[in-house]
Amino acid sequence: MHTQPQKLLATLSLKQDGVPIYVQLREQMLQALAARILGPGDQMPTMREVATAMKIDLNTVRHAYDELERLGAIILVRGRGSFVAEPPAATTPSEDQTDDLARQAIAMAVAVGVAPLALADRIAVLSRQKEETS
Repeated sequence: MHTQPQKLLATLSLKQDGVPIYVQLREQMLQALAARILGPGDQMPTMREVATAMKIDLNTVRHAYDELERLGAIILVRGRGSFVAEPPAATTPSEDQTDDLARQAIAMAVAVGVAPLALADRIAVLSRQKEETS
């Protein structure tokens, strides 16, 4: 039987597409958390477990975890491990927060070879679809 952290590990895979490994890990972990593979308060796999399972350097995993903590997705507790953070209360984001998110999306798009305007068009289409189904 798989423990929760092992379920998360099973979802991870690396591609040789030029996207930095820590970015791939960060994005895949964010997707897994959004899919509720692990819920708020659940323990994440240790950095060492991820490094061993993925056959990558521990510092690369640390970079991804630091990014996840900076984004508020996980909480790093020294000596205890990493845990999925509670989702933030619904608030209206500030213009600065929205700009930061937009800059991150643009940087990620450029990193994987997607034109930022093509991404913006796709976001608009998906937003309209979501509104229609709500």
